Amino acid sequence: VQLQASGGGLVQAGGSLRLSCVASGLTFRTSTLAWFRQAPGKEREFVAGSRMSGSGTFYSDSVKDRFAISRDNPKSTLFLQMNSLKPEDTAVYHCAASRNRLVAVSTHSGYTYWGQGTLVTVSS
Repeated sequence: VQLQASGGGLVQAGGSLRLSCVASGLTFRTSTLAWFRQAPGKEREFVAGSRMSGSGTFYSDSVKDRFAISRDNPKSTLFLQMNSLKPEDTAVYHCAASRNRLVAVSTHSGYTYWGQGTLVTVSS
């Protein structure tokens, strides 16, 4: 299984970015998928998660109403649309996948597969 994340970059506060994560070797449609982030000197934290299509999406309080997670099952691609970005959103963003449909979405230990990360830098 491979997860390839992309779409990070430098953006001013208030701007937007769209992250993508292409998966291979995975039954994408039934997998639980998520985005986590890790800022310098901080622990990895949950950002957003998606159970298999139709089973719900989940967000951390810090990004709710600003970020949107979505998935394109035929293309095995996970997205994270990030709007109204703030300097505190600066981090390396990682996509994660689990074959377990019942995994705790926000717990990073529940995910077996991880992408390499893409850096998002938000300037003030």
